[in-house]
Amino acid sequence: MLFRSAATNADPVAHRLNYLREERDIAVIKAAAEKAGWKAGPLGTRRGKDGNLLTGQGIAYTRREALGTTTYVCVVSDVAVDPATGRVHVRRFTAAHDCGLIINPDTLKRVIEGNLVQGLSRAMHEESLFDRRSVTSVDWATYPILDVDGTPDAIDIVLINRPEVKSSGAGEGAIRTVAASLNNALYEATGVRIYRAPLTPQRVKAALNNA
Repeated sequence: MLFRSAATNADPVAHRLNYLREERDIAVIKAAAEKAGWKAGPLGTRRGKDGNLLTGQGIAYTRREALGTTTYVCVVSDVAVDPATGRVHVRRFTAAHDCGLIINPDTLKRVIEGNLVQGLSRAMHEESLFDRRSVTSVDWATYPILDVDGTPDAIDIVLINRPEVKSSGAGEGAIRTVAASLNNALYEATGVRIYRAPLTPQRVKAALNNA
């Protein structure tokens, strides 16, 4: 959606809300944006610099439907990009999560946190590689995953409890939202869109050099 909001010079949050009608969709986006301190405005409004680093904030929203239930998730990513190396670091994830009736909020938060970190690993590092004969990603050296240095500085979670609604899935909705939120934040920080995952430093630096 950031493509469309950027093309129309619209704020990404307002752009989404303009086309949504269901209260649960609207509530989860508003909750994440408010908690993250979203600054309304078109592309570039949330762009900044911290020394040599480029900073930006991006948003993404998804639904996960399974077994007749729906989970609503919105994730805001605050990132810092080193243009010299292409490294992208997540300073903060803010996630709003609506899975209906909440039975154990502490466990639910831990599940969401774990899936956000796993989603970050997939979006930034994990890639299956092949040659003409076989898979070449066969160990942790050739299939790297996120290490402790790459974890977010902070994770804030807003739980939306709906006691009148049957409980739905937790975690899966969050993990699928991460990559889009990260890429939107990277786009905000740099003005460059990357079309291939994972968002490795080499890929990011090449895209910045070619912009």
